[in-house]
Amino acid sequence: MIPFRYRKLGYVALNVTDLERSVRFYTDMVGLDLSEPPGAGPAFLRCGTDHHHVVLYPAAEPGIKRVAFELESRAEMEHARKHLASLGLVVEDIPVEERAALRQGDGLRFVEPNSGLTFELYTRVLQMALPFRQSLTKIVRLGHVVLSVERFDEMTDFLTTQLGFAVSDFVEGRFAFLRCQPNPLHHSFAIGRSAAGNHLNHVNFMVSDMDDIGIAMNRLQKHEVPVVFGPGRHQPSGSIFLYFLDPDGMSLEYSFGMEEFPEKGAREPRMLEAHPLALDTWGSVPQPAFGKVGAIEPEVRT
Repeated sequence: MIPFRYRKLGYVALNVTDLERSVRFYTDMVGLDLSEPPGAGPAFLRCGTDHHHVVLYPAAEPGIKRVAFELESRAEMEHARKHLASLGLVVEDIPVEERAALRQGDGLRFVEPNSGLTFELYTRVLQMALPFRQSLTKIVRLGHVVLSVERFDEMTDFLTTQLGFAVSDFVEGRFAFLRCQPNPLHHSFAIGRSAAGNHLNHVNFMVSDMDDIGIAMNRLQKHEVPVVFGPGRHQPSGSIFLYFLDPDGMSLEYSFGMEEFPEKGAREPRMLEAHPLALDTWGSVPQPAFGKVGAIEPEVRT
């Protein structure tokens, strides 16, 4: 039974060491729209009608600050609030002032106990009047966020039994692709086993046309942006992909195509072999810099 119902992956908050430089990169190279002048930060960027899908915060170290999921309704928010409290988690409501800055409705935050990542759940976000321009790449959504974690088995269990995620496919003991039910996308969140601490693996943007992948590759290479994996095709989701680095060395991905699941009668998750061809059926190999940069910001209580 799902303890509360998700609408979608809402946004990811990233820490960057040079806000102005990163805003330029995420607008002029990735192709996101700036929602409003950033000032001293944070900077709100979008790839759809929501006010933001990426929020950039100035920081001394690059990394992931939090990941946020939108729930279906205010009733689901109350289900979530009660359920999380029953688990003994410290659940904090987002202050009214911050909700106003985020242009969001009711929301809460808690720390996932195995990774230390702050999760946010919220309802409603400001819908922008002007459509997303798709000025560089025809991005259709923020696709997924992936972490590398040491307590892989424990986190997989927590996400599935307590937070209502479903495993779509997995490499036993090594990788889990998770969908936030009843959202149909093959994965909105994923985790892989890490032997080098907990950290961000990558952030994904889904595009509407396979040509976007090739055009993006040429644009990135022309501007000497490191391409660290692909182009290729993932076995689990069937998507065509391209990975590259932002100015701080955090890994980003464009992908085209993804399996979708019905709310009822979904297939069982497949157990995939731990083989390079599972990562890319075309045979490319990730570069050493892929998925390495992105500290998880520890929670600071006030």
